[in-house]
Amino acid sequence: MKKILLIAFTVFTLIACSTSPTGRRQVLLHSSSELDKMGAQSFEQMKEQELISKDMKVNQFVQCVANAITPNVNSDVHQGEWEIVVFDSEQINAFALPGGKIGVYTGILNVTENADQLAAIVGHEIAHVIAQHSNERLSSNQLSQGALVVAGVAAASSDIDNKALVVAGAAVGMKYLLLMPYSRAHESEADIIGQDLMAESGFDPRASVKLWQNMAKQSKEAPPEFFSTHPSNQTRITDLTNHLQFSEPLYAQRSSNPECIKPVIPKPKAKPKPKPANEKSNDTKKT
Repeated sequence: MKKILLIAFTVFTLIACSTSPTGRRQVLLHSSSELDKMGAQSFEQMKEQELISKDMKVNQFVQCVANAITPNVNSDVHQGEWEIVVFDSEQINAFALPGGKIGVYTGILNVTENADQLAAIVGHEIAHVIAQHSNERLSSNQLSQGALVVAGVAAASSDIDNKALVVAGAAVGMKYLLLMPYSRAHESEADIIGQDLMAESGFDPRASVKLWQNMAKQSKEAPPEFFSTHPSNQTRITDLTNHLQFSEPLYAQRSSNPECIKPVIPKPKAKPKPKPANEKSNDTKKT
């Protein structure tokens, strides 16, 4: 199994001919146009499946923050306007997709205390797009599947008694030694790129540290960092605090700051559940 993992790691290393904005080597097997198309399709599905907020003040607030950030994104990442949608949901979540798509759930507005903290979220999510993390994740998953096929062939042609155990062991090793740390690297990189982006856009980068302090209070029980696809809250807080020496000068260079006022966030509406086919209407008269 060690040899199989070594082969897989070598493949990752040899094919990593691209570099991220922070200088990290990347595996990118897909074109930007492919990812843009996939991002647009996924976003349309999200809009069909999720309840979209109609609250004007909430939408104006999110639009104000996002529209202050997107002009500072290089046109190589996306040309044209970004589509920004607020989803009416208790989920503490937000995302950005290739093709200039941004989704913000109203649940995350209860964790972000002000525009600066929301900018830390939006900047982080756009940073995933800037660094082509979707492309990298898709590419690495494809390579890992190929490595497992090789592991199965190698096990089948060997004299090992429990061949299924070998393949299963390779899968576990692939997950925890390659794919999950890869995801933690993405998150850490997006934190740093996002902090710089929010600072360039006129939002206080210190708010990103406060944000993750708030997040730490929300996540009372989190798995150890080794078994998580995300860095621990304390790791993120430490990294973002250390990076302030670079992002604060960017913030100081701004002559003006966006004036985005956070409104009162209403409780998300529940999506109506379809009635069972055999359920009788309440309007049916009893005889």
